[in-house]
Amino acid sequence: MSVGGSTLVSVISPADATRAPDGYGRRPLARLALADSEPARLDRAGRERAGLELAGRERAGLELAGRERAEVELAEIEFAVVDLETTGWSPEAAAITEIGAVRVRGGRRQGEFASLVNPGTAVPPSIEDLTGISDWMLASAPRVASVLPGLLTFARGCVLVAHNAPFDLGFLRAACDDCGLAWPGFTVLDTVMLARQVMDPDEVPDCKLGTLAGFFGARTAPSHRALADARATADVLGWLIRRLAHRGVRTLRELSAWPEVVA
Repeated sequence: MSVGGSTLVSVISPADATRAPDGYGRRPLARLALADSEPARLDRAGRERAGLELAGRERAGLELAGRERAEVELAEIEFAVVDLETTGWSPEAAAITEIGAVRVRGGRRQGEFASLVNPGTAVPPSIEDLTGISDWMLASAPRVASVLPGLLTFARGCVLVAHNAPFDLGFLRAACDDCGLAWPGFTVLDTVMLARQVMDPDEVPDCKLGTLAGFFGARTAPSHRALADARATADVLGWLIRRLAHRGVRTLRELSAWPEVVA
């Protein structure tokens, strides 16, 4: 576990995986300009070399692992559920302010990753009202170039999961491009699209995360904070996988019959 400024990055052992990190992101800070912190001043060529080396080591193994994983039952697959908070709605015009991720297998949390991210720009008032994340909280947070390698390592070997995956994946891919990091080519599962396949219209009015978390009684209520929303999504995923089993869908290969769900 490392703490820098207002940012907490934690990888939690399975024994502690259900405990939330107290005080996460709440340490008082002096108000500072949103600018590059020293750890983020990385040589771009060095980042590109690191990204290419990581991709080179993993790409060959990913294809084989992907084929083997396709035959494993969903209840046995390890998922990395990720959620982002951002300064806006498009990666072309906005930046990441917070990353949260949960590794989960068989409904049990295996570990967690969380970090605030200094976006290098002011947080719009409407976004601060929505998320509670302010410029003051982000002033001493690391830049995304310092956070992304840790996230990619944390999620290595997992199926990546997000609620409305195109949003989160769009920002993550754009950030990797900006940092000179190769995108590892995760298999991605979108819980919004999965819910639309397995939920009956008379059960829920929509497939928003808050709606599904309330319906299934998720252990964590979504709150427009990255780790809380990742935890809620992980719980929703577990219930959706149970529903798939009742339909006779038990592996990624079978689930791939719905290409909008798994890509």
